[in-house]
Amino acid sequence: MTTMTLREMDDQVTYVQQLQEDDGQVVLINQFNLAPGDAERFLQAWADDAAFMKQQPGFISTQLHRGTAVVTTIINVAVWESARALDRAFGSPEFQARVARYPDSTVAAPHVFKRIAVPGICVA
Repeated sequence: MTTMTLREMDDQVTYVQQLQEDDGQVVLINQFNLAPGDAERFLQAWADDAAFMKQQPGFISTQLHRGTAVVTTIINVAVWESARALDRAFGSPEFQARVARYPDSTVAAPHVFKRIAVPGICVA
């Protein structure tokens, strides 16, 4: 069984450390890089995973974005009620078994964010 490669988006804090912070709603941004020919297989695996995640406690929403031109970078933006809910869903044996279906070229860089309010521009 293969697993996708994981890399940290931030060299100061790990994804695992971020999951320990649990003070309300979080936004997961996961950057995926893959070989140009693997986009269709990736999208099939991701769509199945997204359907699974929609059923998990704490899931709010998700949106996939792809780079323009040759598709080698795909970004997932998902909103969760808490880091704890996100951790439980991603750590579940059912989800972990699904990871093997992604193309071998897949490199994922998940990172957890909190919304920031900027007066007159955006709300938190």
